[in-house]
Amino acid sequence: MAYLSGTPVLILKEGTEQRKGKDAMKNNISASKIIAETVRTTLGPRGMDKMLVDSLGDVTITNDGATILDEIDVQHPAAKMMVEIAKTQDTAVGDGTTTSVIFAGEILKYAEALFEKKIHPTTIVQGLKKGADKAQEILQSIAKEVSLDGKEIMDATITSMNSKAVSGVKEKFAEIAVKAVTQVKEIRDNKNYVDLEQIQIQKKKGKSLLDTELIDGIIIDKEIVHDGMAKKIPDAKVALLDKALEIKKTEFDSEIRINDPTQLQAFLDQEEKILNQMVDKIKAVGTNFVFCQKGIDDMVQHLFAKNGISAVRRVKKSDMEKLARATGGRIVMNLDDLSESDLGTAGLIEEKKIADDKMVFITGAKDLKAVSILIRGGVEHVVDEADRALHDALCVAKDIVINSKIVPGGGAVEVEVSRQLREYASSIGGREQLAIEILADALEIIPKTLAENAGLDPIDILVEMRSKHDAGGKNMGLNVFAGKIVDMLEEGIIEPLVVKSQAIKSAVEAASMILRIDDVIAAKAGAPPMPPGGMGGMGGMPPGMGGMGGMPGMM
Repeated sequence: MAYLSGTPVLILKEGTEQRKGKDAMKNNISASKIIAETVRTTLGPRGMDKMLVDSLGDVTITNDGATILDEIDVQHPAAKMMVEIAKTQDTAVGDGTTTSVIFAGEILKYAEALFEKKIHPTTIVQGLKKGADKAQEILQSIAKEVSLDGKEIMDATITSMNSKAVSGVKEKFAEIAVKAVTQVKEIRDNKNYVDLEQIQIQKKKGKSLLDTELIDGIIIDKEIVHDGMAKKIPDAKVALLDKALEIKKTEFDSEIRINDPTQLQAFLDQEEKILNQMVDKIKAVGTNFVFCQKGIDDMVQHLFAKNGISAVRRVKKSDMEKLARATGGRIVMNLDDLSESDLGTAGLIEEKKIADDKMVFITGAKDLKAVSILIRGGVEHVVDEADRALHDALCVAKDIVINSKIVPGGGAVEVEVSRQLREYASSIGGREQLAIEILADALEIIPKTLAENAGLDPIDILVEMRSKHDAGGKNMGLNVFAGKIVDMLEEGIIEPLVVKSQAIKSAVEAASMILRIDDVIAAKAGAPPMPPGGMGGMGGMPPGMGGMGGMPGMM
């Protein structure tokens, strides 16, 4: 509702809510801070987990920021933007999701104090932009180039899992992650490239996390279709078929009239002949194993077993593509086109029983870049959390393979960037200086949170860290287990540069977007639409009132 010369003017649809100015800003900032507080207790090796229960009663137990924010049903539009930060961070670098959200929430908290001092949001946003650009320069100056043959890649991968439920087996998981990433590494445009889609991850409940293993090949979560087929096939010649090995049903209703038994037998004989021809074509090219993306008729299964051919049916399309890459075979859609050159090869194909299920292992394949990780764990929740931890570990290993620069962890890099930003802010002066300083202050939320979650005094820890950094100890960070400030590089607590760089970028961009909003217009779900002609046609209305035509100034 707006007013023109004291007359009410209806502009927005009935039921629409509007918040303006300070009220809108404070509401958005409050929602964003709540999201940051939600994940704050999960940060660091001493962070806690969250139990999330959805509407169906399914339970997720995790301390992964991206997973927590993805699972909870956030309704507030500004809070949704905070959720997007976590998703962006996870997509871009795979780690640091909690850090980026906490950081954004802290920027908004300090920005709110500047509003009270009558500093315009645009000025704050400009200052944040300058501060973020300077922070990237400082990060580059702090970063250390490492060799992929050194221990740093293992240290960084272990650091990423310190706060996870799998921390007890972090060395084993780190070794698996680094080896898997190294095996699928490629050179593209004279640069290292890693496609994590080439690393297949299978999860099976049973045994323990220590039984998680790296397989040099592909695992298909299916079983060989017929008991009469060989379960272990060395030197396999593999056919990959995207075609149903069964009689094709008509696409329309049809009726076959049979007048005597010989006609029925002829009909059945013809079906069997077609199925025999399919098997003959596959056998003729030298195939001894078939992976079929669609169904396989019982008769075909019997004929395969009789001819020494093993088969798996209804294989997922993504697995078929991995098999094609691994074995060097070609996926064929028409059996008439199948030739010996289309076949893939594998050193060994074997069906194994894992927990209560049977799985097919394809090893000794042509492409050694095809690797799989089989995750084991005592209960389903542990297996799922191990999967999330391994994802972070793989991403961290990938980040260092692609960009071989690391920075110290334990809050060391945040305190050093904060210290240098304050020096930079004093050289800028004016109101933008205040905005750069809130960025510097916000960065210190990371060491403070690490200390709080470890049961330490955050003020004492921060004062000691600042003192060490002022004295030139740029690598000094918090060892939460010992409760002491130590050199993070010597301790092996390190993180990829790109993780910290992306966290600052994502947080500043989202905070800037939220700070620039001074008006929130929200349509209520289910608000009744106005009938044609406004209020016209309503029973009992006097003539001349149809459509509210007699009321001046109404729109």
